[in-house]
Amino acid sequence: MTQTLGVVDIVWKGRNIPVEKGAKLKLGGMKNNGVVYGRKVGRAQEFEGSEIEAVTALERGQRMSELYTAEEGELQVQCDTGQTYTFPDAFLTDNREMTGGEGGKIPLKWMAGDYEEIVS
Repeated sequence: MTQTLGVVDIVWKGRNIPVEKGAKLKLGGMKNNGVVYGRKVGRAQEFEGSEIEAVTALERGQRMSELYTAEEGELQVQCDTGQTYTFPDAFLTDNREMTGGEGGKIPLKWMAGDYEEIVS
């Protein structure tokens, strides 16, 4: 039986961030856009950034400043199927937000440029 993706681990600036089920990864890169002219369709390329979304929980004694910083840093997305995606220039977007009553959910969203894929 073949293994499929189940668990995603996030490492942000060298620190493991435990995340809930449902993390999302949109790999960036060159994208083709259709350009209609006359009765023809051509293509124009543009670069689209990578987007990574995950939810973690607020723990006793944890500081939000350990998660949210204004600077870029290295983000790794490690999959239990052996793939690791490394983004050297990732940065957090969106506001610092947490939800009480459901485990102190903290949504995290990063954007980044190009990535390196490592398969073990």
